[in-house]
Amino acid sequence: MSDLSHNPPDQVPNPLLTEPEFVAPSEMSAASLDDETALPVAPRHRRRAAAAFIFLTVTLDMLALGMIAPVLPRLIESFLGGNASTAAEMLGWFGTVFAAMQFFFSPVLGSLSDRYGRRPIVLLSNFGLGFDYLLMAWAPALNWLFLGRVISGLTSSSIPTAMAYMADVTPRERRAAAFGMLSAAFGLGFVLGPAVGGILGNVNPRLPFWVAGCLSLVNGLYGIFVLPESLARENRMTFSWGRANPVGSLSLLRRHSMLMLSSVLLLGYVAQQSLMNVYVIYADYRYGWTNRTVGLSLAVIGICSALYGGLLVKPTIARVGELRTVTIGLIGGAIGYAMFGLSKTGLIFWCGIPLLNLMSLTWPSIQGILSRKTGPAEQGQLQGAINSLRGIAGLAGPGLFTYIFSRSIGVRAIVHSPGMPFYTAAAMLLSALVLAQVSISRKREAVASVPASE
Repeated sequence: MSDLSHNPPDQVPNPLLTEPEFVAPSEMSAASLDDETALPVAPRHRRRAAAAFIFLTVTLDMLALGMIAPVLPRLIESFLGGNASTAAEMLGWFGTVFAAMQFFFSPVLGSLSDRYGRRPIVLLSNFGLGFDYLLMAWAPALNWLFLGRVISGLTSSSIPTAMAYMADVTPRERRAAAFGMLSAAFGLGFVLGPAVGGILGNVNPRLPFWVAGCLSLVNGLYGIFVLPESLARENRMTFSWGRANPVGSLSLLRRHSMLMLSSVLLLGYVAQQSLMNVYVIYADYRYGWTNRTVGLSLAVIGICSALYGGLLVKPTIARVGELRTVTIGLIGGAIGYAMFGLSKTGLIFWCGIPLLNLMSLTWPSIQGILSRKTGPAEQGQLQGAINSLRGIAGLAGPGLFTYIFSRSIGVRAIVHSPGMPFYTAAAMLLSALVLAQVSISRKREAVASVPASE
């Protein structure tokens, strides 16, 4: 499949128009890395069951995170005697620590999965997350709750291993579609989690934690029976702290000439923080939306993300190629954010949601490209590096966008423009679009430099 144009059926595809194959690391022979038989040889029904389990794991992980989101602030406030100001400050610390744990431990778990296989890491994470939520449900004091949040940041870092598992069991040309399905799992959990958590939280603020813990434990038990190992022993990599730390993990992106597209991912992840940190207060300030309306709009965003990831990624890539799909997603996302900022009424805001969610085409397309540039023994490290980019965004984004919003409204406003956080997000996506176009141009120049005889 070409990323830039389609070749007529009677022509041999130009290899420079497809994504380069991975570069074999020095520790392994190129022959072993190029061996496509490294994919599991288990019966097809077992591979399907395993893929379904990975989809279910990601969905439940996001569902659990979403379930506790509506009740965590109230639970924190209950430990602080109802002091809303101190609770808000503590909630910020909870979020920062969670992002920091993801940043530091995603590459560690990814590298461990490259050494010991995907199955033990995924299962241990399921059980660890389950017991952690039970710990948070029981927590008799704020310190225990904080400890639980630290552990949940660590155990949630298994998502890169789940991504690596899908890369192991999916042919290279279909990996973007597989990542699109996992993106749909993210969206599904995003929609259902807060709704379920809100209902359970009305019964008891600790109930969502109990339910989330039990779901993770049951899923882990189920995985023991249906999840085979996906990484062949001959394709495993010796564990190294030099690769497992965030800096060493991110160096993989530079070593395999993936820095440009990785920068596109980072800009997109940071832009996404505008939704996570100022969306609710913006909708309340500008439109006077109720909690119900805000929740409904977030549900629509999640539904669109799930539908686009599950239904549009594969046919769009088949039609125009991965790099053009990245371009479509970035343009749609930039327009959507701009509409959010410009809209003086809620109607235009609602119309921007389907355009904004075209970004759901971008993530799996880039991950598919990067995955093909990386060997089987480094898929865990790659996905860990990508999740570290999310961690960087999680550390930088909240303070950035809340500061921009605070300086765009009220008497302290530098320029009165409530939509400034979303304008900033749109500008980030336009910058990412420029980087993506440079990447495409370089590929075209490489094609043009090949003599016709080749």
